[in-house]
Amino acid sequence: MPVTVVWDTWFKPGAEAEGLRLTRQVWSDMRAFAGYISHELLVDQDAPGHIIALGRWRSRADADQVRERYKDSETIRVLTPLLARPRDRWITVTDEQS
Repeated sequence: MPVTVVWDTWFKPGAEAEGLRLTRQVWSDMRAFAGYISHELLVDQDAPGHIIALGRWRSRADADQVRERYKDSETIRVLTPLLARPRDRWITVTDEQS
C-alpha cells in the first residue's frame, strides 16, 4: 500500500537558504531509491526556515529502508547541525472512505 511520509523540518535562523538547498538535495537523491514515487516540498511563507516535505513511497517498508540507508549520508551530516530541533516524521495513508 502506498504511503506518504511527512517530514516537518525547522532550521535555525540564518540557515534557511542552506537548509532549503540541502532539503532539495535529499529529495533529489531519493529519486534513485527503489520504492520512491514522488515528493513535494512545502515552504512555510509565514515562518522562515520551516519546510514540510511530503514523500510518496510504494510501501512503508520501502520508506523505512531508505531512511535507514540514507541517515548517515553526507547530505544529512551537513543538514543536521542546521536544525532548530529534530525533524518530525509521520507515515500516512490516504483515507479511501473520505
